[in-house]
Amino acid sequence: MADFLPSDSTIDNTDPGSQTNGFIFVRIQGGFHEIRNSICDVVAISRLLNATLAMPEIQSTTSSKGISSQFKSFAYLYNEDQFIFSLAKDVKVVRTLPKYLKGARRKKEIPVFKVPHSASPFYYLRHVLPVLKKHSVVELVVSNGGCLQAILPPYFEEYQRLRCRVSFHALQFRQEVQELSAKILQRLRAPSRPFIAFDPGMTRESLAYHGCAELFQDVHTELIQHKRSWMIKRGIVKGKLSVNSAEARLNGSCPLMPEEIGILLRAYGYSKDAIIYVSGGEVFGGQRTLIPLHAMFDNVVDRTSLSTPWEMIKIYGKEVNLVNPPPGPPPFEEVKKLAAWKNAGPRPRPLPPPPARPKSYNIEGWWGWVAESDNEPDSTVMELRTNAHKLLWEAIDYLICVEADVFIPGFDRDGKGHSNFASLVMGHRLYQSAASKTFRPDRKEAAKLVDEIRDHMYQANRTWLKSVRRHLRKTLLDGIIEASSKSKPLSFLSHPVPECSCSRHDTSFEASKNSSSKLSSQVSTTLGVTHQCPAWMDTGPISQLKDKENEDDGDEDDSLSGLFFRQSGGNNEGDGDVNAKEENQFEDQEELEGGEK
Repeated sequence: MADFLPSDSTIDNTDPGSQTNGFIFVRIQGGFHEIRNSICDVVAISRLLNATLAMPEIQSTTSSKGISSQFKSFAYLYNEDQFIFSLAKDVKVVRTLPKYLKGARRKKEIPVFKVPHSASPFYYLRHVLPVLKKHSVVELVVSNGGCLQAILPPYFEEYQRLRCRVSFHALQFRQEVQELSAKILQRLRAPSRPFIAFDPGMTRESLAYHGCAELFQDVHTELIQHKRSWMIKRGIVKGKLSVNSAEARLNGSCPLMPEEIGILLRAYGYSKDAIIYVSGGEVFGGQRTLIPLHAMFDNVVDRTSLSTPWEMIKIYGKEVNLVNPPPGPPPFEEVKKLAAWKNAGPRPRPLPPPPARPKSYNIEGWWGWVAESDNEPDSTVMELRTNAHKLLWEAIDYLICVEADVFIPGFDRDGKGHSNFASLVMGHRLYQSAASKTFRPDRKEAAKLVDEIRDHMYQANRTWLKSVRRHLRKTLLDGIIEASSKSKPLSFLSHPVPECSCSRHDTSFEASKNSSSKLSSQVSTTLGVTHQCPAWMDTGPISQLKDKENEDDGDEDDSLSGLFFRQSGGNNEGDGDVNAKEENQFEDQEELEGGEK
């Protein structure tokens, strides 16, 4: 995969110009990946309509959400100056609407479009452009993680490349987020060993959408089912409320659990002391679901264990204290009544029960309402603030996952069936360095492999270990080809190839081609990478990429795989039914297979 490189330079050198058809103001709703997808789409739409784009408003980071007043929506997450500067030759971007349009917007006098998900360019040319020319301003409400279809006709390729320039260059996180991410990366790399980034993708919404409630227990199952019921009522989910989660898991519709990811990584050959970075704003089920992963690897970390509370508070900015006061004593009249009932003598009939008192000890916590009501309570200001904080947490995780030596996702779909956080990471890694080690396990095949060994995990045979290793190695290349047909129709940024890539022609590289590089060239051809890289890009040191791959493969120690499944330290050499000669033959065979791939 080292023979094609990132290339998103513009083909059309036409500047946006000072005269535009009007202003576009955008309100974006959703989580981190939905916001990022939507911003890239609205920039492309602004270019298509020759409009001036006012800085998008991110609904999760407005002042009403209790965040610091020193940030204004977009600037809470991204660097405004970098955004405007990077797009100067593509789209005219202003920080805010003119005063007269602000007043009109407050009076609700400007036209508003609630744009559908994955709308075609012709929707905007036929419906939005005439209104924009008439009123000189339109407001777009984007709520489904994107407002422009992922795959555009070939003559719109320039807009695809613009999407790449927005996502991978213009959308830079603000300085405080980048500085903290750099510190965490430095701490991860301090042991001078590669680290693996793992994104579980286990959110309540995605589990509910795909019918995975029965993989959990107790209150977590109830919470997932409640969310699925809510989705069915609103037409988000078309299926039934009750779903056989075991069948869904075997079909690949549910996330791979942290335990299953741990089994695959240990079977692949990563040692017990490998560094595993767990990303994601939420791991549904809490730390209990991560216990098996901690048992398999000694160094399972996340952003909280690699940063101090003060460092996290610093990126939030100065916030108003929103701590709820402790509950006060019961009213005085109630106390008098209770005393009267206590001292009252015999009555002809029993007294009525005392009035109900709030049982705060039963309903404390984010899950307490389940036992009290069928309706989920409205979010408090503190919860809204936490949701804004989650965007910053995911921004940190995003930067770390993109730079990780190895990345493996547990799931690649969100709570609406679209591409999720992990898909964006894999797309960015593919764009930035196609040779980076990104596992894309087939969940159906992985579930089958794990079930084969579940009943006798401590006696894993060599054939099974070989199957796991072959499967994961296969996903390094085949997973990219599969993503072009499965992920790209849902989100262009999850697979920005071939539009944002070019094929290199280095003579020294051609002379040294082996079977692996030939296969890589076949992949490039299959993906349709036809653009030729500029001459200055052909001099890049491919050998460094190869050395990096070899260094990562050094962690694939088969003997360590056996140690995990046998759970013993020094007696493995004598009590196994495979002698040293057979082990060497197995390792030699693995090396031969690696060369063929």
